[in-house]
Amino acid sequence: MDPQGLGPVTIELNRTLAELLARLCVELDTEDAVGVMSRALGLLEMVQRTKRQGGRLCFINERGELADVVT
Repeated sequence: MDPQGLGPVTIELNRTLAELLARLCVELDTEDAVGVMSRALGLLEMVQRTKRQGGRLCFINERGELADVVT
């Protein structure tokens, strides 16, 4: 791990995580697995920040149904 964030980092994924990452790449029509992980971690960070500030992060689907994002 590069604590200063200056170089590449190797991440070991178990089978379940690797399959999830592969499915997301297919759904997003991309081969950029690092970009997909970056987007997912950014969303998790947003959830945590909102939660720390006493708020809640929600998704609203096309039918207007609300779902909280939980961690």
